[in-house]
Amino acid sequence: MNHSGKVDQDDIMRARNILLASGRRTPREEVDAYRVLAQVSPASYLPRLVKALQRLSYDSSSGQQHASCLALREEAVAAARDIDPADPARADLLYEALDTCQRELYTLGRRVEGLAMRAEMLSIGRAQAELSGGPAVQGLRDWAAGLSEEGRYAEAADALTEWVAAILPNGPDGGSLGWSLLQWIAALDDAGRSGEALAAFGTLVSMEAVEAANDRGPMACHLYSLIGYAQMLDTCGRGERAAIVRQEALGLLTELAATGERKSWSGYQASYWAVLLSCSGAFSEPPRASGPRPPSGTTPLQWSPDARRRYFDSRITLREAVDALAARAAEDPERHLAELVLLHRVLTVRSAVYWEHRTHLFVEQVRSLFDDGVGLARRLVQHHPRCGAPVLAQILTDRSTFHTAAREFGPALDDFREALSYLGEAG
Repeated sequence: MNHSGKVDQDDIMRARNILLASGRRTPREEVDAYRVLAQVSPASYLPRLVKALQRLSYDSSSGQQHASCLALREEAVAAARDIDPADPARADLLYEALDTCQRELYTLGRRVEGLAMRAEMLSIGRAQAELSGGPAVQGLRDWAAGLSEEGRYAEAADALTEWVAAILPNGPDGGSLGWSLLQWIAALDDAGRSGEALAAFGTLVSMEAVEAANDRGPMACHLYSLIGYAQMLDTCGRGERAAIVRQEALGLLTELAATGERKSWSGYQASYWAVLLSCSGAFSEPPRASGPRPPSGTTPLQWSPDARRRYFDSRITLREAVDALAARAAEDPERHLAELVLLHRVLTVRSAVYWEHRTHLFVEQVRSLFDDGVGLARRLVQHHPRCGAPVLAQILTDRSTFHTAAREFGPALDDFREALSYLGEAG
């Protein structure tokens, strides 16, 4: 561009030559060319500039972000906003540009700006839903996750109630309903709406039962949902109903131990287990520290980068705290053993979620934690039989679901039966 603000014809020619030349051009060359041509023909080149800027911000071949990643993604958002509103592709391009930009903002800890971009994404989703007449609004789940991380649980629950109401009539086809129900249940529970959370959990359990019975879903996922449902019933003072649900889970696990799954599945059920395990770990979580908490009921892929980093990095300090407390519990178990059992469970749950998220070989990474947790809980029962029994039952149930995720159904059944005996439900 020359000093008068007009695009130089030589710059235009060079830009066109770069795009027309044979051979591979670099992402930087592509961006530079589109920047020039977008000023001459915005309708044709602004959409291409948006995509080129996003490609430049992250090199998929090396897995490395550009040093100016955020600036490039912000430029992509600005370019997308400059696209003619009459262009039918504008909404999708702007949504995608906002999405990649908000992720980088969250990575850098700029949460207020990141959440504001999620709000804009939701506005785009609402406008698109209104035009199409479809009930499902794109962006609601991301918006709800962002609200949950900020502790705005009531708003998150409302957003997910709207989302589930839109997709529930379509049933579980496509696989997304189960994950949405998990997120909704957790949001309702976090918001203190326990009655609604229980009703939503009942919907999930019923759906998983039908899917497993018709070989459209893993029996393991039905099992995990039953166990999670029973735990929430207990928390809400519905012990008799919880015991009935656990007997149903026992029957299902007995079948799994005898025959295994009726058909082979891709393995997503381990992620499903990890989500429900993290939800059940809420009772032993320490008080919320400063900073974001991952949204309950979701996989780490749905957490903001800084919330994910804080949650997983905490394993280091948790390990140190567990080791220090173990020494004190060895000297004075009456005072410190119960606290040690609960803190060790927090470490176990976070480690299980971390390794399941990173590798299908997670089993050997966390097996010893589940075994050690059971050992500690057995010691607790020796010192405090009355209050230790339900704790041991919980931790045996944890290990039972771990064995199930590892496809070790016999040991899973043994642990679950023992857990029931400590709850007085063995018969």
